This record gives sequence, structure tokens and C-alpha cells, in this order.
Amino acid sequence: MPQFRIAPSILSANFAKLGEEVDNVLASGADIVHFDVMDNHYVPNLTIGPLVCEALRKHGVTAPIDVHLMVKPVDRIVPDFAKAGATYITFHPEASEHIDRTIGLIREAGCKPGLVFNPATPLDVLEYTLDKIDMVLLMSVNPGFGGQKFIPYVLDKARRVRQMIDSRGLDVSLEIDGGVGPANILEVAQAGVDTFVAGSAVFGKRNEADPNRYDSIIGQMRAELAKA
Repeated sequence: MPQFRIAPSILSANFAKLGEEVDNVLASGADIVHFDVMDNHYVPNLTIGPLVCEALRKHGVTAPIDVHLMVKPVDRIVPDFAKAGATYITFHPEASEHIDRTIGLIREAGCKPGLVFNPATPLDVLEYTLDKIDMVLLMSVNPGFGGQKFIPYVLDKARRVRQMIDSRGLDVSLEIDGGVGPANILEVAQAGVDTFVAGSAVFGKRNEADPNRYDSIIGQMRAELAKA
């Protein structure tokens, strides 16, 4: 069975209690902290920066932090997130003037680079970069806001990327972000995805018995993944 990882997006967490929220979701069985960075330029929203990432590390978060840069330009902010404690740094190819250089910059900063593809963005650049990255993130909604519905044709893209990874014998994570929950996570996994970003699907479903826990929703997702 593949190694499946669940990556709650803190965009849907209670920011007034962010450290506690991240502690609780990790204690409930999550694997990765997904960190959405929006600049009100590349996408029409403004969220969080390196100081928040650094604050989570200082708070004691040791889990991988998966920083998804929805910013343009990319290169200027990479060293700041590396210094702040990012594990993965993923970016959109159309937001970089020199994709190969940005990948190298992330690697040199000590982080794992990845590329992000919007629903209608072609996968062409993977032909030249797949062996240089650690993660491919497929957006199954258009970036900028949480709580959107899953776009089904992204599953075809997932199958293509999985075929590319496997045919080259690479150890590259395939992540999906947008509208993923217990109702469709099995179908997504069967398309070749191994890492699942879920924001409102997780943070909007606290345990009834203990509102500080998310075991039940993460357990539902794990139960579906066990069928894969």
C-alpha cells in the first residue's frame, strides 16, 4: 500500500489559536502542515508569510511544513521561508521567470522543491524538471480561496503525473489541493495521489466529544484510503 499523507491547510484554522490548532490536528493523526501563501497579486487574496512559519517552529511544531507559494515573483521570498523552517517549498511555474533557477534556489536553501499546477495549466515543464523536484502539487480548485468544489478533470492530470513519476522510477510525492474530503479521497488516491491537502474538510469537522480534536474526520479519511 502507498504511504498516504494527510496535510491539513492552516488557511482554514482559527488563526487566533494557530499554534494550538496545529498541535491538535497533528495529534489527531495529520502528517504535514500545509501552509498557503497568497500575495494579492498572483492570486486575489492575502494570507500569511514567513513570520507565521517561524512562529510555528518556535512554538514547537516539528512536523514537515509544506509551503505553497501563490506569489509572484517567487525567488525573493524563498530564502525567508527556508530560514523560517519550511520543509517543502512549492511554486507555480508561471510565477517564475526561470523555473530551473528557482528550483535550484529552493534546493540550495536546504528545502525540498516542488511545482504546482493550476487546473488548466499544462504539465509540459515536468518533462524537464521532474527529476529535480520532490513534489508535484495539483490544484483541484483555482487558487485563492478555501472551501471550493473539486474539479473532476484534475484526476486525469493526476494519472498522467503518476505515470511520469513511476516510468522514471522517481521518488516524487504527488499532492492534491482543493475540495478533498472523505467522499472523494479514495477516488483521488486511486488516480495516483499520495498526499492530500484538506482545509475546511478537516478544520470544519471537530470531534463532537472534544472540540480540540480532529480524530473522527481524519479517521474517516484514513478508512477510505485503506480501501485503495
